[in-house]
Amino acid sequence: MRILLTNDDGVHAPGLFALKEAIAEVAEIGIVAPDRPRSASGHSITLHKPLRVSSVRLADGSPAYSCTGTPSDCVALALRGVLPFTPDLVISGINDGPNLGWDLTYSGTVSAAMEACIIGVPSIAISAVRMNDYPFVKDEPELPFAERKGTDFGAAARFAAHLAVVLHEHRLPPFNLLNVNVPAIPTGELRGVKLTKQGIRKYVGELETRTDTSGRTYYWMGGEKPEDVLEEGTDVSALHARQISVTPIHMDLTAYPIMDALHQWTHIEAFGG
Repeated sequence: MRILLTNDDGVHAPGLFALKEAIAEVAEIGIVAPDRPRSASGHSITLHKPLRVSSVRLADGSPAYSCTGTPSDCVALALRGVLPFTPDLVISGINDGPNLGWDLTYSGTVSAAMEACIIGVPSIAISAVRMNDYPFVKDEPELPFAERKGTDFGAAARFAAHLAVVLHEHRLPPFNLLNVNVPAIPTGELRGVKLTKQGIRKYVGELETRTDTSGRTYYWMGGEKPEDVLEEGTDVSALHARQISVTPIHMDLTAYPIMDALHQWTHIEAFGG
């Protein structure tokens, strides 16, 4: 089995290193990842400037490639010639933080997996979630930033290796990927694995207007932490219950349930005659 690893946190991110350590036990690996953090980059592709790829060494001296582009660029370059082999699977992660609900529309981690899916290679996006950093876990107080420890990627890395073996035996259908969120807690504290649907995660955005030292206006986007809807069977709900969520995602974004209703809006199809 041959697997391409990538991420959106950068080639030297600890989550990618943890993933590399686990996947190397079950497969031959190649790594192509951004040269710096690219979180929330979405599914952007670089068309207006050249891309550069450099050979780098990870913390243990193992080889990897860094790319000046986005996570989606990394996958496109890897699958179209940068890697010396064609992978059987692409794994994007381990993201430091959740990719739940509507996060998928922003996530560079998930978008890298989507790019592989579009090209025709099965893929997984995997994220590790610190349980006391997110408001849907009501019984664990949020820690001040200075008191937070590094994310524990152990459970996510081991589950990624397990899932890679499963997908080597049972190939995903075309244009499908798996989005996985793993509580960043010891494996013994996990409460199982849940197959889920995409939930709802609302962001309460704010726009701050500021002035720089030259008197020019600039803006800083931010806001409160997201509001999660704890609907049974969703990825958000599974994380709340300390379960690993595995959500199948299809590249077909068509809203089939409203097709019949739209057909009744006759003035749409009546345009031009």
